[in-house]
Amino acid sequence: MRLPNSEHESHAWRIAEIAPDFRLEDVWALPAQGGPGDFATLLEVMASLDPAHGGSRATRVLFSVRYRIGGWLGWDDAPRRLEIPDDSETTLRARLPEDLRDTTAGLDRSSYGFQPLYRTDVEWASEISNRTVHAVMHLAWVEQGEGLYQGQMGVYVKPRGRFGTAYMAAIAPFRHRVVYPALMRQVERAWNDRMGQQRGAGAGGALTAPSAPQA
Repeated sequence: MRLPNSEHESHAWRIAEIAPDFRLEDVWALPAQGGPGDFATLLEVMASLDPAHGGSRATRVLFSVRYRIGGWLGWDDAPRRLEIPDDSETTLRARLPEDLRDTTAGLDRSSYGFQPLYRTDVEWASEISNRTVHAVMHLAWVEQGEGLYQGQMGVYVKPRGRFGTAYMAAIAPFRHRVVYPALMRQVERAWNDRMGQQRGAGAGGALTAPSAPQA
């Protein structure tokens, strides 16, 4: 389900104009398919997940180790808001055009440490900042044809100096082989449960699970 960066970059996402100096690190096709009006459901599903405490045992161990090391070294406990690398601003919200400001009311990703940036009918973005990196999670609802849409997740990063760059390189194998696959399984279960509930409510209790998305 991992996609080439070109697949994400072939779309005119608004994040490209807001974070042109950030590197697109990862792109994944989410196991979530639906109609044009189901993007809000995807956001609800993603907000309900907790990768640090759910999923596989290996994922929980990795998050535990990361948080413990981060606590020892103070990676996540900055005494003040850190500036975006090579920028005087501390948040990408300062770069938002007028039409994207105040579009995230009711959307909270605090359990992840991410702060919402903006939302459109087919995009949602949030940011996180610590001593290693300033990063953006971008969720999109991508048209597949014939009224079908599929979720897509892109991760943009701007490492803090050589240490941040080395850190991102060091954890890449764990992200790709352990963390993201476990997250995809969580997304698939939660999405199928949510869509099954909606279909059951609409059909008087008859549940029909959606077909599995193609990678």
